[in-house]
Amino acid sequence: MSPTMTKQLRQQPRAGRRLSTRFWANTVVIGLAFIVVIVVVLVGRAQSASQQAAAPAVVRADSRILQKAPTDKVTVVEFLDFECEACGAAYPMVEQLRQRYKDRVTFIARYFPIPSHKNAMNAAMAAEAAGRQGKFTEMYSKLFETQTQWAERQDDQSPALRSLAAWIGLDMSQYDKDIADPALRIRVTKDQADGVRLGVTGTPTFFLNGKKLALTSSEQFAAELEKAWRR
Repeated sequence: MSPTMTKQLRQQPRAGRRLSTRFWANTVVIGLAFIVVIVVVLVGRAQSASQQAAAPAVVRADSRILQKAPTDKVTVVEFLDFECEACGAAYPMVEQLRQRYKDRVTFIARYFPIPSHKNAMNAAMAAEAAGRQGKFTEMYSKLFETQTQWAERQDDQSPALRSLAAWIGLDMSQYDKDIADPALRIRVTKDQADGVRLGVTGTPTFFLNGKKLALTSSEQFAAELEKAWRR
């Protein structure tokens, strides 16, 4: 056997070992990459599920109902601030739609008092206190109808709001107890917190069957309700 052939035979096992090493190294890299992909997918799904679980409901069991339709096929939720001028301007439109769709659409109001409005929280609490006595809708209407008389003022308008409560016929002893109840303010701020997490940044903000609406006119609003009813 020639020296050259002997050298070639001695080198063959080494080449085989190098090939085997590369093969396993590549296999490990591919395996690790696969594991990373699986981890990323699982983490993404977990985050998505967590976000969905954390999202608040647009309507809660204790939400204040302005008008209840025979079926829940179409539901409008308004996040509102009783001191907000835009909410006051939208009030007649909402009332017209409530009358027009009284047998087809449920209307719900949720509190979203804006901190810069000095009496927005007081007004929301007055409405909630009226709700405890079964007269939320009456107080809701009275607050908007008299908005120019008590809103946009820097001093405490609680006495004026109390007068409205008396005007709609509330038990004033019970009203005073409810206004002083810390749970009532907590109830209002719960709506406010839900609104923030749902993406509410101003008032009024309307949701139709859980979807936030971008409204430009009362005609468009009515068209959206008609569309939802026909589905």
